[in-house]
Amino acid sequence: MQVVHGHSHVPITARSAVVAIGNFDGVHRGHRALIAEAISQGQKLGRAAGVMVFEPHPREFFAPNEAHFRLTPLKSKLALIEKLGVNVAFVETFDQNLASLKAEDFIERVLVAGLGVAHVVIGYDFYFGNKRAGNPELMMEMGRELGFGVTVMPPVAQDGEVFSSSAVRLHLAQGEVKAAAHVLGDNWQVSGRIIGGAKRGTGLGYPTANIPLPKGTGLAHGIYAVRAHIDGRALDAAAYLGTRPTFDDGMPVLEVFLLDFAGNIYGRDIDIEFVDFIRPDRRFPSPEALVAQMDKDVASVRAALAAG
Repeated sequence: MQVVHGHSHVPITARSAVVAIGNFDGVHRGHRALIAEAISQGQKLGRAAGVMVFEPHPREFFAPNEAHFRLTPLKSKLALIEKLGVNVAFVETFDQNLASLKAEDFIERVLVAGLGVAHVVIGYDFYFGNKRAGNPELMMEMGRELGFGVTVMPPVAQDGEVFSSSAVRLHLAQGEVKAAAHVLGDNWQVSGRIIGGAKRGTGLGYPTANIPLPKGTGLAHGIYAVRAHIDGRALDAAAYLGTRPTFDDGMPVLEVFLLDFAGNIYGRDIDIEFVDFIRPDRRFPSPEALVAQMDKDVASVRAALAAG
């Protein structure tokens, strides 16, 4: 997949594409419907299928001091989009210049002059431009004037739940990783680099790989059944996210115990795929009581991973 940053110097190979536009945080099933439509339209028109994403997320730009739960950082987002069969991704910097651009100017300068779009695919709730003055109706009107097609996608839902990034965040905040996976279309994942810790898990017989999570990660604290992906290997694991209330009640960190594995993996990159929620975090009266519960947790993790 070709990745183009900005709209000022777009290669000829990336111009005249069919472009789905959005934040695509999580690349959930609603996003995938937009992307599938862009691919379909591209095939009809004989054009490349593309997406436009904004970096950073607009919420991070407008409220830089507030913690925003980002489901997929840019690298992960682009990897997911590429797997769906997209030919080109346009990464548009969301800064003061873009935020202050009038909706009409966004269409004329970015989409038409910059990308030379042949067709645009947007969601029913896509608002853009200064003060979010642009909407699907304006996009269709200007598409007719400027010579590009527009498809406006309706909400995508199942069993009364609209697939949205907000829905995923709400599920994860309650530890409902299976419900989040239903909206996403895949298990939710986080990525990071393994760091050393206090070695407390090693002393308890459960050595863990510690992974710092991005600021704002709103996952419920507790024990999870996960799969850890390291260097192309998928390893069954139990994960703990919490403040270690039995010991220091400190800053939360993700601690992952790899089942049936021995080896030094410090400093390595790792992807953690959340499969199931086992139990919420809680304080134990003693380290011995915690270890007894951890034995039960690992048994529950093995059963959960074997089931799904």
